[in-house]
Amino acid sequence: MRLPGTRYQEPGWEQVRKLLGACSLDVFMHCDLAGLLAETQVEEGPGLYVDLLAERLHAAARSPRGQAAGNSYGDSVAELALLLAYELAARPADWEAMRTALAAEHARQPAFWRQPGGEALLRKKVNDMFALLRDKVDADNYQVACGRPCSPNRIYAYRMLDTAYGEIARLFAAWREHRAQVGAILGRPLDSVLPIEVRQLASIRGCRPEWILRWSATLERFTGSPGPLHTRSKRFDSLKENAEKIGEMLAEIGEYEALSSNRDRDWLQDADTSAAWLEDYWRVLDESEAGSTPGPDLILEALEDEDDADAPPLPDAGLEANEPELALRAQLVSLPPGFVQAAAAAQEPDSWSARMLALETPAVRLAVYLKLLGPGDDSYPDAWRDPATNALPTMAQLAALDAVSLPTLRKRRDAAIARLHGAASSNERGRRSE
Repeated sequence: MRLPGTRYQEPGWEQVRKLLGACSLDVFMHCDLAGLLAETQVEEGPGLYVDLLAERLHAAARSPRGQAAGNSYGDSVAELALLLAYELAARPADWEAMRTALAAEHARQPAFWRQPGGEALLRKKVNDMFALLRDKVDADNYQVACGRPCSPNRIYAYRMLDTAYGEIARLFAAWREHRAQVGAILGRPLDSVLPIEVRQLASIRGCRPEWILRWSATLERFTGSPGPLHTRSKRFDSLKENAEKIGEMLAEIGEYEALSSNRDRDWLQDADTSAAWLEDYWRVLDESEAGSTPGPDLILEALEDEDDADAPPLPDAGLEANEPELALRAQLVSLPPGFVQAAAAAQEPDSWSARMLALETPAVRLAVYLKLLGPGDDSYPDAWRDPATNALPTMAQLAALDAVSLPTLRKRRDAAIARLHGAASSNERGRRSE
C-alpha cells in the first residue's frame, strides 16, 4: 500500500521487521539485559540500545536481507530499519513502554529470555514496539505531505482496507471455488456465468465500500473468525457501517498508487524511448551526410517541415467547423467518424484536469491520460475508447487525428503533463502556507 509520505506500509516491511528483530536479539545477547531494563537506566536505555542496534544494522546492510527492496521508492530493508531505529532514539516513550512490559515479565519470571520460548517472547515485544513506531512515523510524514491530520490508528485503518481489498481480489479470482462467499460479498446469488464485477475489479479503485462491509460480515461464517469491522474492538468504530468514509479511503489509496506507480515506471520508460529515438535520429543524420546526397534524409526533412508547419491546437469551439475533416481523419485510423466530437463532449467540464487542459485538443488530452493512467483505465468513458480494442487510441492514432507528427504530439503531451504537475505543486505549496 502506498500513501503520500509513508515508507513502511508496503510488503517490504516484513523483511524490515525481521531484520530489526534479529539484530535486537543479538544486542540483548551481548549486553546486560536485566540492567538495561532497570528503572535507573530509563534515560540511558534507549540511547545505548539504539547505538548497539545501529552497529548490527550497519553490519547487516550488505546481507541479502539488508540489500533487499524495502519499498517501491528505492529504500533498502537495511536503510528503513536504521531510520526506524534512530526514530526510536527521538521517541523515548516508545522505548519506555517496551521496557516496562519486559521489566514486568522479568519480575514474574526472572531472566525469562533464557527460558524455553523466552526468545520468541522477547522478539514479539520488539516487533510490537517497532510496529507501533512505524505507524507513528508514517502518520507524521503523511501529515507533512498532505497537510491533513492523521493518526497512527488511521494509518492502521488504511492498511486494513488495503488488506481487505487483497482478500476480496483473491476470492474474486477463484470465484467458482468461493461461489457462496463471493455471492454474499456481491449481495446476490451467483450462477455459472462470470460475474461482471470479477472482470472489472482491476485495482483497489474499483473496490466498492459495500463489498468491504459484506466481506467482513462473511468472515465468521466462512472462516470462523469475525471480520475486522464486526468485532467488539473499537479500533475501526469510525468505519463500521460507514460506506462513504470507506469509499473515500479506498479512492485515496488507489489514486495515489496509480499516480506514484506511473511516475516510477512510465516516465522512466518514456525517457528510455526518447533516448533511443534521439540515437536513431543522429545515426540517420550521420549516415545521410556520409552518403552522396547531403542533408538529412527525406523522411526527417518531412518530419521537420511538418513540425514547423503544425498549427496551434484547435479549441473545442472549432470542432464543428472542422467536422468533415475530423471525420475523415478518424476513419483513416479506424475510429468512428464522430470520435473527436464525442470524446470532447465526454470530458467532465467541471473537473480539475478538464479546466487545466481546456486549451488542448481532444487528441492531446487523451494522450495525457494514456501516459498517466494507461490505455484501459476503468474511469474512461466509452466515447474515449477505440471500439476495436476497448482502450484509448494509440499515440499513432491520436497523432493522425491532430494531423501532426508523433514527436510533435509527444512534445505537446509532455508539456501538458508538466503544466498539470506544476499546478498541483503550486496548489500544494499554497495549502501548506495557509
